[in-house]
Amino acid sequence: MTAPVHYQLENGVATLTLNRPERHNALVQELLDGLRTALARCRADQPAALVLRAEGRSFSSGGDVGAFYAVHRSERRAYAERLVGALNDVMLDLLRLPVPTVAEVHGMVTGGSLGLVLACDIVVAGPRAHFAPWYTAVGFSPDGGWTALMPERIGRGRALDVQLTNRRIEAGDALAWGLVQYLAEDGAVSDKVSEVVERLRSAKTGSVRNTLKLTRPDPRHVATALDAELRHFVELIDSEEADRGMAAFLGINES
Repeated sequence: MTAPVHYQLENGVATLTLNRPERHNALVQELLDGLRTALARCRADQPAALVLRAEGRSFSSGGDVGAFYAVHRSERRAYAERLVGALNDVMLDLLRLPVPTVAEVHGMVTGGSLGLVLACDIVVAGPRAHFAPWYTAVGFSPDGGWTALMPERIGRGRALDVQLTNRRIEAGDALAWGLVQYLAEDGAVSDKVSEVVERLRSAKTGSVRNTLKLTRPDPRHVATALDAELRHFVELIDSEEADRGMAAFLGINES
């Protein structure tokens, strides 16, 4: 069985790759556990930088709606608490990592997988990258930092509009709004990431670490906000509205 996450350390740079391309790197427990294990290795290795990337056509499609729907309604709260709790832990691991992190983004980033992007320090995206919440369409409460981190990144008004109307953020807007720092041409995203990483490798380590400490969102405050996201997500996940929303999203006729 192929591992859902690959970790590699080469020339002082760590690369963490989401590796469930057949499922658009959907956030299931095995993948999130693999991310936590890889991030623990990265903390021990102390590289000059960490690159977070993904295989396949998408960066990540977020939580697997089919997996949620397959769980009996009586067990969905416990399932959601484990899964969203694991995602929150991964995001906090990234924010606490004492090395700069670069997200290499292509294709779609939907739902909770945005949290992996928001928790990285620098985001490099391709022209076909796009971001969408889907919460109000499916009937889920926002998770993955959509309320804990997104308003600070793009502004509260934009964050509310995107989530309430389920608006898709295209790559150009993501750059203009500050969700993405670099937009590369098709086929050149990895080259741009390499360029950014080389700058990070040449920077003074002590200065980099203090900059991260002073500039990143405070993990203590983020943890509190993520806990609120988790609590509301769990409360809504077994509702009749969410059940109908998941069925409609999956094309299942419940009548």
